[in-house]
Parts: sequence; structure tokens; C-alpha cells
Amino acid sequence: MSHRRQRTIIVVAAIALVAAVSAGYFLTGEKYEKHTDSMLDVFDTVITLVAYTKDEAEFDRYYDYAYDRLHQLHKLYDFYNSYDGINNIVTVNRNAGKAPVEVDEDVIGMLLFAKGLAESTGGRTNIAMGSVLRIWHEFREEGINDPENARIPDMSDLKEAARHTDIEKMVIDEEAGTVYLEDPMMSLDVGAVAKGYATELVAKELAEMGMSSGIISSGGNIRAIGKPMDGIRQRWGVGIQDPDKSVFLESDEDLLDVVYINDGAVASSGDYQRYYIVDDKIYHHIIDLETLMPADYYRAVTVLTDDAGLADFMSTALFLLPLEKSRELAADMGVEAYWVLPNGRKDATDGMLKSLRSMGASGADKK
Repeated sequence: MSHRRQRTIIVVAAIALVAAVSAGYFLTGEKYEKHTDSMLDVFDTVITLVAYTKDEAEFDRYYDYAYDRLHQLHKLYDFYNSYDGINNIVTVNRNAGKAPVEVDEDVIGMLLFAKGLAESTGGRTNIAMGSVLRIWHEFREEGINDPENARIPDMSDLKEAARHTDIEKMVIDEEAGTVYLEDPMMSLDVGAVAKGYATELVAKELAEMGMSSGIISSGGNIRAIGKPMDGIRQRWGVGIQDPDKSVFLESDEDLLDVVYINDGAVASSGDYQRYYIVDDKIYHHIIDLETLMPADYYRAVTVLTDDAGLADFMSTALFLLPLEKSRELAADMGVEAYWVLPNGRKDATDGMLKSLRSMGASGADKK
């Protein structure tokens, strides 16, 4: 039975697709119909698949594959929960300092991808920060559940945890298919890359199955395949969330802008996504490894590039650097970016500006 039969609600979160007007159009004698459906139980977010297909049966085939594959990847990349018969990130963390853990090749690939990017970007975004991020996660959960007694972690505890964040002590043996954390106090937190990496894997696999016009929206990660086959547009429109507005978008007024893409990816990181409040101050989830506190350079950073995993990682990496250095890193890594500073000022790379609706871009433009 199709997984689509289980779903009755579609919620659009932090970065949202700008709705298409047409249901479909004729191409070389074939009519393409627009279909949309969402899954609510993967990667702790709403994941929506939009595709133009020849019929509903074709869409169901893509959706069911994406549903099963994303659930599989969610379990593999989960660093909070364990599952019977699966060695995942939790398994690796529990065996830190004890023994190598044999894991699926999708885990090996994701960890190598993240480690390589950490080395290329200076190490501020580090999947080996689990010991630090877990402390912040526990205090954030307590603060959300009991706001009157919300508090921040002791700096001494954070500094002690930070002693166990050396990514070089994550030993990956590709031939044996194992991961070993040499430091028994070390743990992995792949939140800055796993969802985007999984989105990229599934997008490529759907394209190989024959999906030529579609888009996956995974929370703050968007990956487009081809162009929208509505007979009107050449590019998909992706809304950039206004940090001061509700994350549940109700209208265009909740958007700062729209970026137009095809065969590309957009990801956003912001202080409005996961946070709690202590003494009227917001403490969000993007922690700077140097200060061990939430970074305060921006309200949000949006990245445009070709790969959803890279976009996900880089939106965090750019968030953790002051603007001049953030701009330099974006240029070095070949990504486009859009920054929202605490005072409301916006900045963007030249390539991003060319793709924004406010600067004259539209879905009618080619990439």
C-alpha cells in the first residue's frame, strides 16, 4: 500500500516552496501533472515532495521510495535513538574508546563528507562536537519544558566537554566499514549535515529512477531536480524565511525574498529554529566551538549551491563567522549566500543577488 494513504496534512516550515499556479502541461504530447505530499516522521521535521509526473501512479512510486529511503537514513544518522538490528551514530558514540563499529556504507559516506568539509572550512562546524552540543541540548529541553527555571550551562562544564571534540580521533576504516572514536568521552552530532546529505542522496536516486521535475523540501533544506514542468516557469521559487515571522508560513509577507533555482539546493540556518529563553535572552542551537556559546553574528544565513549536503553544512559554517570571513569562506567554497544580521541589515553574494526576486529574477529565467 502506498505510504501516501497515511497522510492527510501538509505543513510548510522555515524555507518554503513558492506555490505553482498550474497543475501541469503538455510536453511532446504528454501531460505532466503536479503532485504533492508530505511525511511528518522523518529527521524531526516535515519533508515534502513535489513532482510533475505523467500520472499519480508514477508520483506514488517516487514518493514511496523517498519515504522508505529517508526513514532508513533517519535511523542510520540518528544520534539520540537506537534501533533493533541497526548500528547507527548512537552505536558509534556508545562504543567510543571501546571498539570500532561496523556501519552501513551510507554512514561511512556521510561521515567522510562531513570530515572533509570540516577540514576545508577551518573546523568551526565540527560533527565531533557532540559532547558540547549534548549539554546545550539538555539545558534547552529543560528550559522549553520549564521556562521559569530555564538556565544556561556552566562554562566550566562546556570547557571540559570541549576537550573531547578532536575530529581526528574519529577513525574511519573504509575497507572494514568501521568507525571508531578513540576518545572515550567523545561523541558525534551530525545535525549540521545529516539531513542535507540524506536529501541529496534521495534526490539523486529519484532522478536515476526517472523523476525529471521535482523538489524535496526537508525543513530548511531544499533540493530541486530539473525545472517545474508547468509550461510557464524555468526555475523553482524558494521562499527565504523572515526570522521575525512565524516559521509556519502563512503568506508571502512571512518571506524576506524568493530565490529561484533549478537542479540546485538551498539551505538555511537561523536563531529562530531551535531555541529557548533565559532572563529574556534567546539561546539558539548553533554553538560556536571557540566561545562555546550560541553564535551571534546573524539572525539567519541562507546558502545556494548544487548539493543539498554542502548547502546544509555551509549554512552552519557561514553562520559561525563574522561577515567578512563568512564572505571569504563562501567564495572559497564556491557557494552563494544571503546573510541577515541582528540589526536587520541584509547582505548577499553577487550570485545570490542574481537569483533573488527582489533583484528582478523570476521563475521565467533560466539558470
